[in-house]
Amino acid sequence: MRTVLDQLITGLPEGPVALARIVSATGSAPSAVGTAMLVSGSGEVTGSLSAGCVDAAVIDSAGEVLATGAAVLDEFGVDESGGFGVGLLCGGTIEVFTERVDRSRLPMLHRLRDLIGADSPVALATTLSESPEWQLRETGNRPGWLGLDRDIDDLLAAGRSGIVGIADCDDPDGTPRPRALVQTFAPPRRLILVGANDFVRELAALGRQLGMRVTVVDARPVFATAARFPAADEVAVEWPDRYLSREIEAGRIGASTAVCVLTHDTKFDVPALIVALRAAVPLGFVGALGSRRTHDDRLRRLRQAGLTDAELAPLRSPVGLDLGGHTPAEAAVSIAAEIIADRSHATAQPLHTLAGPIHRR
Repeated sequence: MRTVLDQLITGLPEGPVALARIVSATGSAPSAVGTAMLVSGSGEVTGSLSAGCVDAAVIDSAGEVLATGAAVLDEFGVDESGGFGVGLLCGGTIEVFTERVDRSRLPMLHRLRDLIGADSPVALATTLSESPEWQLRETGNRPGWLGLDRDIDDLLAAGRSGIVGIADCDDPDGTPRPRALVQTFAPPRRLILVGANDFVRELAALGRQLGMRVTVVDARPVFATAARFPAADEVAVEWPDRYLSREIEAGRIGASTAVCVLTHDTKFDVPALIVALRAAVPLGFVGALGSRRTHDDRLRRLRQAGLTDAELAPLRSPVGLDLGGHTPAEAAVSIAAEIIADRSHATAQPLHTLAGPIHRR
């Protein structure tokens, strides 16, 4: 929904809009929970749910929803008719909830956009009923809503979207808990790159494409410039260890942060790695570029600085997957691939050598 939020806010003053969202996905589904599509009263479509597999059917449902005002929940699986039926080619199953949204939702949508823009964790909960109810949940906001508060808080804390509640029945304790979609909007993951060289420039561009907020930090002002790293959201001219210490103390980096030290200079990389590996809240990924010889020398220096084997265990060094590349661009691909695999607890093995679903949930 993040990708269509601006268009939704812009379009509502002109009339009601049908908002269709994926609320559940199993198997090799084409898109994630929360993926959204808009259909205006004039039939204008914004966004896509499945790269075309079921979009036409959802557009038909959107027309009915706009006409009647009653929301609908559709399920799409594999089309086994052998003809031109509606279905997913990938073999998965998705549920799509389509509702009529009018200008009365604008205050909540504006608030949602403001919180997302401020990198504040927020969740939008929507009952999957004919007349949906909405609730905006911010960190620390405990208004009490339909018996779903604990479930919503758990998803918001984890940064995950999903369905809570029970369809057409109550909890065993008698508390009504309607089925609802909780869509969370967590701040973008951070990628902090220590160094100011060609490897950093290529990895900064890839990180940006992956939706990460990219920071380049180097103490040398002649190298650390915005012009040299146009893909970076921030270029900090500062000793990397001091920068990391300040960000950690301020709570701005943590489990959703990847730090890659790409300097080849011990006076920069060793102090920065000490700070990163000793963070009170473990960072999501800590990697360092270099040859086997550089790696061995780096470990020796880190141990001399007092780091234990347990503290060194999270270090990915030499960083990157074995892709056989040599150029800075190829190295960036291998590093980005390891970050993705590590975050997803994936094997990083060729898919054709594995069995089971391709997409993890």
